[in-house]
Amino acid sequence: MTNGEIWQAVLGELELTISKANFVTWFKNTGVVSYQDGHVLLCVPNTFTKAWLEKKYHHLIIKSLERITGKPLRRLEYKIDNIKNVVEQPPALATTSSPTRSLETSFVSRPPTNDHGGFSLNPKYTFESFVVGKSSELAYAAAQAVVTRPGVAYNPLFIYGGVGLGKTHLIQAVGNELRRNNPQLTVVYVSAEKFSNDFITSIKEKTTKDFLARYRTTDLLLIDDIQFIAGKEGTQESFFHTFNELHQQNKQVILTSDRPPKAIPALEDRLKSRFEWGMIADVSTPDFETRVAILERKCLEKNFPLPIKTLQFIASNFQSNIRELEGALNKIIVFHQLKNCVPTLETIKEVLISASTVSARQSLTPRQLLEVVGQFYSLTTDDILSKNREKKISLPRQIIMFLMREELKMSYPAIGDELGGRDHTTAMHAHEKIVRELNQDLKLKQDVDLLKQRLYVNNV
Repeated sequence: MTNGEIWQAVLGELELTISKANFVTWFKNTGVVSYQDGHVLLCVPNTFTKAWLEKKYHHLIIKSLERITGKPLRRLEYKIDNIKNVVEQPPALATTSSPTRSLETSFVSRPPTNDHGGFSLNPKYTFESFVVGKSSELAYAAAQAVVTRPGVAYNPLFIYGGVGLGKTHLIQAVGNELRRNNPQLTVVYVSAEKFSNDFITSIKEKTTKDFLARYRTTDLLLIDDIQFIAGKEGTQESFFHTFNELHQQNKQVILTSDRPPKAIPALEDRLKSRFEWGMIADVSTPDFETRVAILERKCLEKNFPLPIKTLQFIASNFQSNIRELEGALNKIIVFHQLKNCVPTLETIKEVLISASTVSARQSLTPRQLLEVVGQFYSLTTDDILSKNREKKISLPRQIIMFLMREELKMSYPAIGDELGGRDHTTAMHAHEKIVRELNQDLKLKQDVDLLKQRLYVNNV
């Protein structure tokens, strides 16, 4: 068997054991460069694919090679190169479902341009500066796949998670990487709020053509916090047609949200279904090791080294999100630069007393809590304080009572008074119900975790 035939047989086995999405993402443009004396050299297109195959599929590839060749494999190594330079691309990875016109070909005819109609991309947001952990590896891998096959791999890519966990970093990294690969690429990066405001302005000032040209002729559309178009019928209608136009032209769309599509209230079903066409990936709270790694990276960027024990102490005190973690580090750096003193564990503890979530809790008021939860569920304060017992209102009301008890340590009578003069037994029942259901309802747990992050992210 030739090297190509061996690899074709291996791919045939692998395709049966892993998902189609993973197969196409990680094994496209790979091939056996050489096979001699039990030593196989495998060609891969980039460093990320190399790292992923080594971590996730190394032993699977070895076992498959041994089965196909009938010989033991002594060593499997990876070579980063364009497969076309070393061996003909395996036909098994071709996909008949891929559109004939892709983003990769449509970019070429575009004149050089900057970001138009949106916010500028932050050059600091790159894949290299993103610290990958267990909580973000799927979203990171999906973003990498989009760079490899924009408009084809995952379209749309929908990344969801709490505040300050790196969603914006990831989607802008895609834009920066594609722009670096092709300066002619046109990018629109906006928040959902700006998209909505632009739509309203275009109607008011009769500049609809400019609005359409801005959003429907871009190669890459990045929209943050898409959940904010919920309940806005005109904006949803406009975005629906914008999405369809871009998708039909194989132009890449990437969206972020604080929750998955099905959990966004007042979002039209036709939009939910389109958001689920591609890939939905979550970014959750980073674990301890990842938080320490993030701090190490930030210290390196800021040229402010700190001992590992100090970083571990910071990481153990700030667990909610990356933004909170970096904010604490910035306060530490500023404090010691102003004092012109060497950081010690004692001085850092002094700074963190004022920066910790404990202080944020102390500054949080019941009214702020009520408003945050109301905004999360697209409800007004009047809705929550009303006597309405519909589930879409009663459940958020019960969550407010639970959070007032757990986070603000309020008494049941005080909670009842805050919620429109309700009896203390109502507050007690609500707290007990949420505590019980948190162990059974994953969506409820996700909602409560996101709400806790929202409560404190602006107070830290």
